[in-house]
Amino acid sequence: MAERLVDVSNSRKTVLHTYPITIEGTDPAPNDGQYREKALEAASRAQLVPDAELKSLTSKMHVDHGGALAAYGDDGDAQSQTKQGLDQAIRERAYFLWQQESSPHGHAVEYWDRARQQHLRESAYLLWQQEGCPEGRAGEYWHRTCEFENSSGKMD
Repeated sequence: MAERLVDVSNSRKTVLHTYPITIEGTDPAPNDGQYREKALEAASRAQLVPDAELKSLTSKMHVDHGGALAAYGDDGDAQSQTKQGLDQAIRERAYFLWQQESSPHGHAVEYWDRARQQHLRESAYLLWQQEGCPEGRAGEYWHRTCEFENSSGKMD
């Protein structure tokens, strides 16, 4: 009897609730579809949305990155969420950019800044995607990502 976490989302793909779901007494082991269906039933009983909107709810298996929070669907290395890991990821990207441009001498800071900006843009984009790609709000996610990166001491 394994417990699995299932996210229930509205039509805008915003997660409304994450349910711990247990399915007892099934052989073979229950599949993801059974867990998702049970989570939708729980959402219906919990009256998360008006009855007219119940059919618009969707469910998906919850993804837990463990440790620092990251956007759903983030394929980046979890190590990049630490200061040391982030510095290493930016260093590798800066080196890659430097190599692509025939390794010019004396531009280390420029490549570091470009690599950092690319990281910030990707992080903001993932956050924007996670929250359902709301129209006209991309700048908000950019500012939130920059503020988070700067306030958390990640970007010295």
